[in-house]
Amino acid sequence: MTRNISRRGMLVAGATGIAGATVVMARPAMAERRGGGTAFTHVTVIDPASGRVLPDVTVLVHGDTIVDVGRHVRLDGARAVDLRGRFVIPGLADMHTHALAEGIDCGLYVANGVTTVREMAGSPLAREWRTRIEAGTLLGPRYTVGSRMIDGAPTIWNPDWVDIVQVGDPVAARAAVREEIARGADFIKVYSRVPRDAYRALAAEARRHDAPFVGHCPDVVPLEEAADLGQASVEHLFWTPFETSTKEAWIRAEIRRIRLGLGEYSGWFAALHPLEWAAAHTYSPVKGRHLHSKLARRRVRQVPTLAMHRGLDFARTIDMNDPRNKYLPASALASQEMARQEFYLKDRAPAEDAAWAAMFDHRLRTVRRLHEAGVPLMTGTDTGAVALWPGFSVHDELALFVAAGIPPMAALYASTAEPAAFLGARTGRVAPGYAADLAILDANPLHEIRNTQRLSGVVVRGRYIDAEERVRVLAEVKRTAAAAEGEAVAAGCACHRG
Repeated sequence: MTRNISRRGMLVAGATGIAGATVVMARPAMAERRGGGTAFTHVTVIDPASGRVLPDVTVLVHGDTIVDVGRHVRLDGARAVDLRGRFVIPGLADMHTHALAEGIDCGLYVANGVTTVREMAGSPLAREWRTRIEAGTLLGPRYTVGSRMIDGAPTIWNPDWVDIVQVGDPVAARAAVREEIARGADFIKVYSRVPRDAYRALAAEARRHDAPFVGHCPDVVPLEEAADLGQASVEHLFWTPFETSTKEAWIRAEIRRIRLGLGEYSGWFAALHPLEWAAAHTYSPVKGRHLHSKLARRRVRQVPTLAMHRGLDFARTIDMNDPRNKYLPASALASQEMARQEFYLKDRAPAEDAAWAAMFDHRLRTVRRLHEAGVPLMTGTDTGAVALWPGFSVHDELALFVAAGIPPMAALYASTAEPAAFLGARTGRVAPGYAADLAILDANPLHEIRNTQRLSGVVVRGRYIDAEERVRVLAEVKRTAAAAEGEAVAAGCACHRG
């Protein structure tokens, strides 16, 4: 399958700063609209791309496309669904996921109104799901699937748990990019311990093949340099504070001294946290404005994964008995607990918990500053990490965006229009000519962002999943999870994959 995103496509889509603002979709001819279809009537449309709220309108869908939105729409024989008192938003996006298990992920995404998903570790399972979804034999979201993670040598991951590519020099980095593209990757995923010269070679090779590269900002690479080299999105908030600190030179020197062996993931957390803490407490508004302005100009998307950071920063006290656990197999829950104990808490003394909790407050402030500076944000969760659930956690991420000080409309933009612009996709809007991927809500998310959880229906690729069918989808996922009885999840460890 050809890659559905490209460096050129993302730059063109992102140049305006507002997804869809310069994309003009022609309305289908009336002959193409006649007969069939579904008309969602008397609904309030919230379209984050335009910032418009349209009360009491009809959204007419034919096939997988929205063909009209307005108060005087001709139904032309379409089935009418009265949504009086309800709200329609574009389908949501999770731009940082890791496939868990057959019968789990796809159902949970759709049931939660998540219609766009970016798989960040090249999972063969996700590739298989995408093939079946596009063939119409599996109900699921639109998938974009990246490369295997490319890390330094040695990687901080245990290769017995994760299929990961290790590169120690520029030659290996270039070869890794070529191999992943040959395997069909939509983009290249960079990890934390890639050496600086190897990273620069990876960036050059990715550009040569017109392949976006995204992921972690390697520890030894300044974020500003990554932006200049064309990294399209940066995941998490571990490295974002370093260049905004008055102690940056000291922090960089300490980072260069870090030595980690194969599989020393907990050691990476232990080594990085004191430097994060130092950066958070030496924040320079001048340096912050400089860095954030660069990220905004370069249109480098930030995927904060606040829901993941919450599990990390509150690892000792996070509720591991959430009612949503009923939708995950026992093996996935065991993997989360293993990650909590072996990765997050192994080298963390209880006396450090307050500092970790304070770091989360700093992360929220960082997200607000990024937004205020015009840095494009996208929602992503890092499914597979501690206290995360496919689909459900996108709603948690939206709530955390708002808790950080981002207005609800802007938070919705980060989960709809911005991902669509990044992917060069015709999703992310409720407007004629765009994909019929929609979430139907019982209450206004602009009044309370948690109302995105009050779903009464979903439209994915034009297929309407009403409230009853949505309940059936969730019930089937619950049965599948209960029946798994500790079977292996996907192909290896389902814990934090970054």
